[in-house]
Amino acid sequence: MILNFCFREFHYMDKVKLIFFSLFFYGFTSVPGQALPDSTGISLGYPVYSQYLQNGLMINPAYTGSRGAMSGFLSYRMQWMGTNGSPVIQSVSLHTPMKNDRVALGLMAQFMQFGFTKSTSIYANYAYHIRVGSGKVSFGLKGGADLSNTDYTGILLTNPGDPVFTSVDKPYVLPNVGAGVYYFSDKLFAGVSVPSFLSYRKTGTGSVQPYHSLNEYDFVFSAGGLITFSKFFRFKPSLLLDYSLQNTKKLTQLDINGNFILADLIWLGGSWRSSEEVAVGIFQIQINPQLMFGFSYDYPVGRMNSYSKGSSEFILRYEFGSKVSAANPRYF
Repeated sequence: MILNFCFREFHYMDKVKLIFFSLFFYGFTSVPGQALPDSTGISLGYPVYSQYLQNGLMINPAYTGSRGAMSGFLSYRMQWMGTNGSPVIQSVSLHTPMKNDRVALGLMAQFMQFGFTKSTSIYANYAYHIRVGSGKVSFGLKGGADLSNTDYTGILLTNPGDPVFTSVDKPYVLPNVGAGVYYFSDKLFAGVSVPSFLSYRKTGTGSVQPYHSLNEYDFVFSAGGLITFSKFFRFKPSLLLDYSLQNTKKLTQLDINGNFILADLIWLGGSWRSSEEVAVGIFQIQINPQLMFGFSYDYPVGRMNSYSKGSSEFILRYEFGSKVSAANPRYF
């Protein structure tokens, strides 16, 4: 619905980009065998990633189109390796500014499996950019759904006749919307988003019921900058805050990040994530002006150290077109 509305309103947009988007969206809404997020409190609006700085679409819809070219992103994350039923998260996204350079469209799909639960999230993004001084302010919206089911039949039971575990759990379809604001320039960025406006609760019949409450909001704030020492050596510090209004107001996540950029080719960095108590090592390489590959490893230093071998994440990002070049690299 969101894409159809945008297509009617902006009929002058580049036809090739719209066809690309249509094919992309069709491919990921018709993927066979993908199960459908668990409704037991897991929010797929903002999953944990270690390399979200290379694809801000993961945390803020206003990031849509800010790369200055059509940007495709793939990631594969193995969470808490060495534990039974540990989550495996795959994500894919595509976003681009349109012909008039103010409007941008994006799509993001995420597939997660943890234990006997499989989930899929698919969201369409829209952003409007306004130039402010040397930078731009972007206002973004997203709409889509999280889908989930759990198959208990694969569990080995001491009592095979237990009726609770003899059937597939009822699939859930959880529509949702989110919004954000994002400012970016050549030297700094800052943004805040609400990943989900709607919340869901189970009813006595086993179905789910949507409701809206300001007290259920999560606010995700990110900011950072670029410090240039020379053309060869740059430093990019940043942070991310996730502040929850649920129950007692509290800071649910704090990420402190730093990346050293060598000759616009090698990115070496690290992060500290308070929620999991993990230290993150990051290596990224700009293979050519359009293609970046990245790897990160999360080492648990808290209680999970006794149970997990850490988490690994791989990413690929490709920029289509010529706006992003070696002579004009993008850092945000």
